[in-house]
Parts: sequence; C-alpha cells; structure tokens
Amino acid sequence: MSGGYRLVATDLDGTLLRSDGTVSQGSRDVLAAVAAKGAAHIIVTGRAVPWTRHVLEDLGYQGLAVCGQGAQVYDAGAGRLLTSVTLDRQVAALALAKIEAEVGPLAVAASQDGLDGEILVGPGYAYNPDLPVHLIDGTEELWAQPLNKLYIQHPGLSDDELTQVSTDVAGDLVSATMAGAGIVELLPLGLTKATGLSLAARRLGVSAAETIAFGDMPNDVPMFAWAGHGVAMANAHPELKQVADEVTASNDDDGIVPVLTRIFGPF
Repeated sequence: MSGGYRLVATDLDGTLLRSDGTVSQGSRDVLAAVAAKGAAHIIVTGRAVPWTRHVLEDLGYQGLAVCGQGAQVYDAGAGRLLTSVTLDRQVAALALAKIEAEVGPLAVAASQDGLDGEILVGPGYAYNPDLPVHLIDGTEELWAQPLNKLYIQHPGLSDDELTQVSTDVAGDLVSATMAGAGIVELLPLGLTKATGLSLAARRLGVSAAETIAFGDMPNDVPMFAWAGHGVAMANAHPELKQVADEVTASNDDDGIVPVLTRIFGPF
C-alpha cells in the first residue's frame, strides 16, 4: 500500500466536517476509495458519542470511533462502548476552584459519561445551538452523574490564555486542551486523543507508523505525535501547523482529498 499506511484517522469539526456540519461527497468518495484499497478509516473526535452518533449514521460508519477526546472507544456497528474513561468529580471540582481562584468566575458545561450522556450547560456558557444540550440553573447538577470532561469559558481570556492558565494552576489535577473556538476542556489527567487512538489501532492490528492523521486544533497535537504522519488543515490553529508533517487545504475545500489521493491513488 502506498506510503505503508493502513489507517486514516480524521478529526471531525474543522477537518472532515465542513463549516455547515456536513461531509462533502468528495470526502466520502475518497474515503470509500481508500477503504477499497484496504486501509481503515477511524474518526477521532473531541465530541462524546451522543454528539457523534448522528454523523456516523450519516456516513454509514460501522467501525471503531474514538470519541470524547480519547475517553471513549465506540464500536459503531455494535452500538456499544468498548472503553470509557471518566473524570473524577472531586478532582474536577478542585481543579475548577483553583482556576476560578486565579481568573475569576467561569461559565461551565459538562459531558456526562455513557452512550446517552447529556451535555449539561450552566449559566452563561455559549454553546452550539445545533447540538442537543440540557440547560441547568446552577452547578450542583453538574456533579450528579459520572462525567467525561468539563467545558470552561471565561469572559475576558482567549481560549489559548484560558488553556494555559488552567494548565499552570491545575495541571497536576487535570489535563486542559483547546478543541475549537470557545471550547476549552478539562480532562482526566494524561488523557488525549492519542490515548484512545492507540487503543483502537491495537484492536485493528495497526501500528502508529502505519497511521496518517488529519486535524485542525491543539487537541490534535498528541494524535500527530503518535501517528506516523500528521496533516493539518489550512484552517488549523498555528500550534498544530507547527508540529504537522504537512498542511493541506481547508475543511471547506475538502483538504483530506488531495493528500489521500496522492498517497493511495490513483483511484
């Protein structure tokens, strides 16, 4: 197989998904052609399963998906979780308190564990209205059920600044990452997309060197470090472009297509 790659790992938002939340026919066709040549496609997303499932269904996706920033390995064909890592709620509450002591009050949301876990959105948290959420009045309900992660926003700090402050003051308790505009996440310590991808790849019998990965945000940095080849989209965050092996066209311009055509083609 060209380049020796047997696994194509793609992020969703800002990578495989266009700005309107859809996957182009060109991207669908090239992924089908790659599969016909014997390589697997795996989605690796910060979204938890409940926010990912409808995308998988639209794609007719039956394989493994890495969701929740690496916390969940989901078997789409069987409709079941193979692994699920939760965020210790006492530790998360302590981390949140330490960050707020440093920068002031935060707007907070939380992703509940499980196939049907809800996204709980607290007062003032700006969220995507196209995705299902459960609005809550205070913070008490945040801690009622097991969680995968917390989302935090600050009225004055940029996403990069909030991520850095969170790492500086609570990095011994949780991992902080930026997954998109307005999306700063607090995760179980040490958890990254690479964690879940490595588990899924092992199940598929594929090595890191045989994996090519596509992404757009700092949360994709560990995935690029793990994979044999990392491709940043033109719309990617500068931090990811700095560690990418190459930069392709944007998500709205089907950036995965020319790279996969060059490596696996002609189709």
